[in-house]
Amino acid sequence: MLAATDLAAIAAQMKDAQHAGHQIPPFSARYAGFDLESAYAVADELHRARLRAGQVSVGRKIGFTNPAMWPLFNVDAPVWAHVYESTVVQLEHGRQTCRLGSFFEPKIEPEIILHFKEAPPAAADAEAILRCVDWIAHGFEIVQCHFPGWQFKAPDTVADLALHATLLVGERVSVDALGPNPAEQLAQCSIELSCNAASREIGRGFNVLGSPLLAVAHLTKVLASQPDSLPIQAGEIVTTGTITKAHSIQVGEVWTTAVEGISLPGLSIEFTM
Repeated sequence: MLAATDLAAIAAQMKDAQHAGHQIPPFSARYAGFDLESAYAVADELHRARLRAGQVSVGRKIGFTNPAMWPLFNVDAPVWAHVYESTVVQLEHGRQTCRLGSFFEPKIEPEIILHFKEAPPAAADAEAILRCVDWIAHGFEIVQCHFPGWQFKAPDTVADLALHATLLVGERVSVDALGPNPAEQLAQCSIELSCNAASREIGRGFNVLGSPLLAVAHLTKVLASQPDSLPIQAGEIVTTGTITKAHSIQVGEVWTTAVEGISLPGLSIEFTM
């Protein structure tokens, strides 16, 4: 791991880029030895600073759970970050709007979101994870990148909140309302992603490490291996990663989804300035 002085410098630069709104060269190109251990140390310092500033952590995001993304973005394993009350939006009904504002090179990711009524055990199987869930939603995560051209290595993304910008959460559906075998539904369901009524891609639940539930199982193992990281707690949400590739978005576009194989409604989002 990098020296404490280097970690402090990286944290300060990342905080400035996120708050002042500008892009910076990736840390991996400027600090020899900037590895995942160093990156999570930076992320932990930034998380503590956000909590001191009054932000409220409401859950986690898992990034790069879809191996189809790995060769595109120079990563070879999932990463995770906290998500905060200020970056999570509950969609109420019908067609919604989302301001892109000052997001850098934003992309859209259709995901499955799980809410935990109790803490999931580490290294559990899909059924054990599911027993800890009370509701499930389909949503969009909007990701951004403070490194120009989406050029980075995995540790850079960890320092940059795992590229999280905002999470748009669709209708919450109780696990009991999904009928028999919701674990199988989550693995086999499909989501068709369209832009301005033109289909862009169809993703399947198993694209995220075999299932959204298995993506959470992976996260529990990672958190157990990180002494400074709290395990997932009761009341947290976890968004489990994009089941399609991440697609670039622009102001004026309308992105929609159609969900098959599980009783979760599709979404329609118009992006504004």
